[in-house]
Amino acid sequence: MAFCPNCGAKTEGSFCGNCGTPVGGQPNTGTSSSVPPGVPPGSSASIQAPGLTENVASALCYLFGLVTGIIFLVLAPYNQNKTIRFHAFQAIFGHIAIIAIWIVYVIAVGLIAAVTHGVGFSLVPIFGLLVLCLWLYMMYEAYNNRKIKLPLVGDLAEKQA
Repeated sequence: MAFCPNCGAKTEGSFCGNCGTPVGGQPNTGTSSSVPPGVPPGSSASIQAPGLTENVASALCYLFGLVTGIIFLVLAPYNQNKTIRFHAFQAIFGHIAIIAIWIVYVIAVGLIAAVTHGVGFSLVPIFGLLVLCLWLYMMYEAYNNRKIKLPLVGDLAEKQA
């Protein structure tokens, strides 16, 4: 069984069924006389791998935090890209950190509210607003191909990627 030199998928025959790259040769640059199956000879259509671009996949890693981070670590073409892996791990670790901080924050606000007769609960939306701003900022920066490392979790994500 051969593996594609371009995307790493298992292949049978002379072309990768996933990305169209000739097996045993260099990636298809369009100058080769051989055409992968399913593409009519003389076709001027360029052969592109299906899927999301790196910046879109990186931004989507943050969309649902833990869930989308794990999805992008499991899906074949994306789990081989170091940038997408970094963003996926940072989304996972960041989401876990936010959950832990939220638990501590709610307990602390509850104690403040107990002492101040309920005034402390007005602080709860502030944390949610800060998390929302961070979430939107991370998606925006990842979409624009900028690698922002969050404190603590960014270093963990970089080691894992």
